[in-house]
Amino acid sequence: MCLQWLLDNLMTQNSEELLREVSLDLMKEVIASSELFVMEVEMDVYTTLKKWVFLQLQPTWRGPRRDLLPDADSWFARSRQESEGTPFLETEQGRAFVPAFQQLRLAYMICDLPSARIIDQDALIPATWLTPVYKEQWLALLRAEQTRDLGPVDVFVSDLQRTSMRCGGQLLRYKQCSWRWAGFNVGWDLVVCYANRRIIFKRSALNKSCGLGVSLLWQRKVAFRLRLASLDRAGRAIFRKETELQVLSLGKDEELEVVNLENEDVVFPIYVTCNFLYLPREGRFPE
Repeated sequence: MCLQWLLDNLMTQNSEELLREVSLDLMKEVIASSELFVMEVEMDVYTTLKKWVFLQLQPTWRGPRRDLLPDADSWFARSRQESEGTPFLETEQGRAFVPAFQQLRLAYMICDLPSARIIDQDALIPATWLTPVYKEQWLALLRAEQTRDLGPVDVFVSDLQRTSMRCGGQLLRYKQCSWRWAGFNVGWDLVVCYANRRIIFKRSALNKSCGLGVSLLWQRKVAFRLRLASLDRAGRAIFRKETELQVLSLGKDEELEVVNLENEDVVFPIYVTCNFLYLPREGRFPE
């Protein structure tokens, strides 16, 4: 199975048959990659892994696609009872899957309350993995909220590859849409909009969905890369486009056109995935 094909299709196809065929070594490589086309957010990568583990351990499962996740959750709940609450990845069955789960970008999953609750209830991941991540994210929030003077920050492609937040969605020909991930990354208030074949990043100072004061900072800096692809029925890419690694610095209510497809010969739907890395703010608050 071609690695690039799997990076394009693992989450865009949402196919249980595909999940059955992916080996542990290949899944580890795919989950670790910044090239993975993540649909929605990092938590959906975790959900994909849950389905994959369930199908690896229950290869005879058959049913409607909508039943796969509920059936997987029920199976893990029974396993948890049988192991007297031992986290799944610390059980004899679960240890084999540790290398794949170690590639999850937990920092972007626990910053969303519903996601954090699911992770806690599932009890697949040991607390020894999660506690240091919660601590680091709390310190990151304090730094973002309370630090005033910070020097310049160098950004490298390797940083984006290892530690960026991956998120994305699907573009249809005539449908306008926008994505907001205000609950992630210490209240970062960036909105990604698609309309008239253009993708625009907006800084939404009027965002009410996140109560963190960091959302109201005068200036926010974010490193990003955006990638687009159209796939044929066999999952082969028939269109690709991507931006270079850039540092976005927007003031309140500013916007930036990132991609323009007006003169491009494209096939819809188009899958869009973004890699974002929050950078500390330089300088002081304005008077």
